[in-house]
Amino acid sequence: MMTEMVYMPLLDEGTEVCRPIQAEPLGDGRYRVLGPVPEDEVWEFLPGSIVRLRQKSVEGGNVAVAVLEE
Repeated sequence: MMTEMVYMPLLDEGTEVCRPIQAEPLGDGRYRVLGPVPEDEVWEFLPGSIVRLRQKSVEGGNVAVAVLEE
């Protein structure tokens, strides 16, 4: 299985934080989130979720962040 690194928004961090994770490209701009989720993190989307990516400006550049598939 081919994977790519995407950035997952983390919840309950007190500030906006994303972490790099592995996701499986499905085509048409869709990705399946892969796990596992570390015990001390709460991801916005659980492993198995189908997401799209959106560009987000962050300090030091831009990253592609997971957003829910519509």
